[in-house]
Amino acid sequence: MVFAAKNAEIPEWGKKLVEVEGQSILLVKTKGAVYALERECPHQGAPMEGAFLKEAGRISCPRHGYRFDLATGACEDRPEFTLRVYPVELRGDDVYVEIG
Repeated sequence: MVFAAKNAEIPEWGKKLVEVEGQSILLVKTKGAVYALERECPHQGAPMEGAFLKEAGRISCPRHGYRFDLATGACEDRPEFTLRVYPVELRGDDVYVEIG
């Protein structure tokens, strides 16, 4: 696990783009839960920092609206597309992400 950010830096129902071991990782927080995911949509590479958070545990691609489960990366609209997610661990106010 590698330090990624302070939990307080990620807005509730918001996103924060960070660099972890040379990779751009998007941190997302909904209802106090923090998730880490790849920066680009697996469909056509749209930047997920422009994605929409309309319900807890789900994120919608800004380009075509495909919805992804933040815990598993599964796309309910198109099962052939899976968003890469990374394990997250909270240690106090520190957010750690496992890359690799």
